[in-house]
Amino acid sequence: MNDQRPVVVIILILLVGFVLLTKLFSIQVLDDSFMKRAERNAVQRVVDHPYRGLIYDRNGKLLVYNNPIFDLMVVPKEFNVEDTTRFLNLFGITKEHLIEKYTAAKKYSSVKPSPLIKQISTTDFAKMQDFLIDYPGLFIMTRSVRSYPEPIAAHALGYIGEINARQLERDSAHYYSQGDYVGLSGMERFYEDDLRGEKGVKYKMVNVRGIDKGPFKDGEYDTASVAGINLTSTIDRELQLYGEMLMQGKTGSVVAIEPKSGEILAMISAPFYDPNDLTGSEFGKTYTRLNKDPQKPLFNRPIMAMYPPGSIFKIVQSLIGLQDGILTPETTFACNKSLVACHNHPSPVNLFGAIRNSCNPYYHQAFRRMINREVSSNTFKDTEIGLDDWREKVLKFGLGGRLGVDIVGEKGGDVPSSRLYDKFYGEGRWKYSTIYSLSIGQGELQVTPLQMANLAAVFANKGYYYTPHLIKAVDGDPSQIPAQYRVKNEVGVDAHHFDMVQDAMAEALYGTATRAIIKDLVIAGKTGTAQNPHGEDHSVFVAFAPKDDPKIAIAVYVENAGWGGRAAASTASLMIEKYIKGDITRPELQDYVLAGNFIY
Repeated sequence: MNDQRPVVVIILILLVGFVLLTKLFSIQVLDDSFMKRAERNAVQRVVDHPYRGLIYDRNGKLLVYNNPIFDLMVVPKEFNVEDTTRFLNLFGITKEHLIEKYTAAKKYSSVKPSPLIKQISTTDFAKMQDFLIDYPGLFIMTRSVRSYPEPIAAHALGYIGEINARQLERDSAHYYSQGDYVGLSGMERFYEDDLRGEKGVKYKMVNVRGIDKGPFKDGEYDTASVAGINLTSTIDRELQLYGEMLMQGKTGSVVAIEPKSGEILAMISAPFYDPNDLTGSEFGKTYTRLNKDPQKPLFNRPIMAMYPPGSIFKIVQSLIGLQDGILTPETTFACNKSLVACHNHPSPVNLFGAIRNSCNPYYHQAFRRMINREVSSNTFKDTEIGLDDWREKVLKFGLGGRLGVDIVGEKGGDVPSSRLYDKFYGEGRWKYSTIYSLSIGQGELQVTPLQMANLAAVFANKGYYYTPHLIKAVDGDPSQIPAQYRVKNEVGVDAHHFDMVQDAMAEALYGTATRAIIKDLVIAGKTGTAQNPHGEDHSVFVAFAPKDDPKIAIAVYVENAGWGGRAAASTASLMIEKYIKGDITRPELQDYVLAGNFIY
């Protein structure tokens, strides 16, 4: 055994030597991290931020573009200021700002760059660039902010802002870094992965004073940034611009859809704001001001506001009744005002007359037939069964759940089930007299303006819809839009049932919405007045046109404006005329809408 000890020692020495040599080879040849550490004081790594993709309207008109801005970056280890007062004056910041940002940068990393002054305009950059040479550890990083040729469609397009800590934690791909900008709402958020592009990196040599001495190793390690993908929106810029003019000074929303595709032609949320206000260095102050505004200009009413649908829901009731054979075009009921209030019109009426005159008692009686089918001898149980069966049919119309539009924050509204009334009143303790207000679109029914515009598209298409969306093409290719926006959704009602309903909707304008009539253009529409316990009722109108070859379906809500035949119908009619004819032939109606005196 003793004779073997020298051999063992020699083997151990050789193994240790081999390990050390392998590690040394790895450090010097394979791993350049030590080299980079040695060169850190001389080589500066600069991220090349890509331009975000542009957004165009459906006709190729620019909606969103980029404007260059500059961030003044600081590397704490290299930064040195001898005359603080001069520095503050040259760069236009306060001592408190300098201390705050420098402290935060040093806490983040002493050798990595952090922003000292963000979003410097081209004018301010020109004033300070000659003085950068005097301050080691400072350099400029070029970025871009969004700009808008027309201050429209803020809620649809959305805005970008600095990424927060929570979003950074969720970034599993590790694309983003502190200080990066990201889409926070609208299309900017939904299509962030397309719009953001790909970052590049540049390495440059700097001397001890931070002066740029050219690319490191002739740019051998540089990578170029790749601009984001351009998107074509479904928005019609001229229609959007006109609609926002009509809704100026009002509260409500307008959603217009091309029925045959589900493409959103206009999405207006009033009050609105100038999207240019949420760009640049004043973003934080402006956002706080808008967020505290009692008029809630940041609230996206087309997808977030929920209202009772009112009389427009009578069209859905009519179609379900026709499909189930409970109603026929000849089904007649008296306008019995002891059941529910109604305005004066001829009585009795058939289904065509009920739609034309918006007869509340007709739908009170028709809805009872839908709900109480004598499936159970217990009237409470019979109502429960009938309500849940009816609810499943209503859901197919795109109500009671989110449609899936391509912006975040959409609400789904509500179509009540028996569980809701069991919770309110107790199981087996409610019946038709408890829920009859659903017959005329009131009670616990809740819809969004987007859902109402989609209903108008269903009526126009005679029984189907495409999920409403704001994207028309990705990088110029329509086939690249998300697949869910090319799927036809059937509502479960045979097409022939829509013929009479469309005719009645066209005739309804002569009964409740005469302001909406356009010469030589047949509009099919329905007024509604959504009850508002907090003030004047909301004016509601849905329509599509031309009736026999629909090009546009629209829903208008004007809050606290009274009857649907006034504010909402007038606004919708002008929007339809603008889109189909291109010109407005009724300036007096436009003046009426702009004046906004609807309840007098």
